Amino acid sequence: MEHTATGLVGFARALRHSGMACGPTRVQAFLAATEHVGLDRSAVYWAGRLTLCSEPDDVPRYDAAFGSWFGGAALPAESPGRPLPRPARIAALSAADGGDQDGDADKPLAAAASDAEVLRRRDLAELGTAEREHLRRMLAVLRPEPPTRPALRHRRSKRGALSSRATLRELLRSGGEPLRLRRQKRSRRPRRVVLLIDVSGSMSPYADALMRFAHVVVRRSPASTEVFTLGTRMTRVSRQLRQRDPEAALLAASRAVPDFSGGTRLGETLRVFLDRWGQRGIARGSVVVLFSDGWERGDSAELGEQMRRLRRLARAVVWANPHAGHDGYQPVQSGIVAALPHVDRMVAGHSLRSLEDVWSWVRRLSQPGSAPEERSAGFRQN
Repeated sequence: MEHTATGLVGFARALRHSGMACGPTRVQAFLAATEHVGLDRSAVYWAGRLTLCSEPDDVPRYDAAFGSWFGGAALPAESPGRPLPRPARIAALSAADGGDQDGDADKPLAAAASDAEVLRRRDLAELGTAEREHLRRMLAVLRPEPPTRPALRHRRSKRGALSSRATLRELLRSGGEPLRLRRQKRSRRPRRVVLLIDVSGSMSPYADALMRFAHVVVRRSPASTEVFTLGTRMTRVSRQLRQRDPEAALLAASRAVPDFSGGTRLGETLRVFLDRWGQRGIARGSVVVLFSDGWERGDSAELGEQMRRLRRLARAVVWANPHAGHDGYQPVQSGIVAALPHVDRMVAGHSLRSLEDVWSWVRRLSQPGSAPEERSAGFRQN
């Protein structure tokens, strides 16, 4: 097979059919690399390997396709002087932080899972000291995109509905000649998000990570995000979490919350929230996310009534339950049973991955055209 441009493009197309992600950008980089290094067999091999392979799992498929397309052995005799990138570490997190090392040694390891990916799926209540510190660094670099909603104003756009006023002004400027049709589309504004975080004793293993997640969300969109803590009383901590430094923000929030690791009275605290803040505008049209395990020491009928009020005001209500991420979980707690008919979506909230899924549901349910099956109340386990 000749090493012509047609042959090189055909080789890239064969790689794409084999399952590799060889998009137009990678193919252009491959062709540009061959122009610099020449069309020698070894040079073409390394140019393609460095530009067309996106992950270590692509290398065996690339070698097989290269040998089949160009003939001969896949690997050249000599490699370039620059060392290849080190493969990703295979392994789960060590149990040196207090876990059972004998029990963890028997668990199978995922073939291509890095430490960070394993940590993203671990239950927050089972993390050790070093793992929690690693998780804090991972939370600090999250960049959750805030949900948006259509605004009343329009803005100029290349595509969209015809703007009669702008088109008429264009005609006046051009002396009546229809040179260009002006188009417009709706502007978008951030939709308010309200985070209600249960900080009672049963939620204490998750409280630190949830507050750090709330800090990331607040810092990303401070004007459209409100955070409250739930326990034996309701506390607004939005102002404290607007500080840039996460440690200073959490310290200020902890000083403002007097009922950390206390009891749970969800119904009463929700009533205070609705009477003092929600009914006056904070909950109107907002996406409300309630992080709680559903253990209610008060009257469950009161919780159901307040959830019904909240659902009438909010755009959508998402309940993130850390126990929902465990196999075999059933929503049988009295608080969950009372609140479930007034919840748009109940999802897991036990790991970093599940928190990312919670935010994806926040963005999805904030859209005006969300599907009815996405907004239907009921138990959903991610």
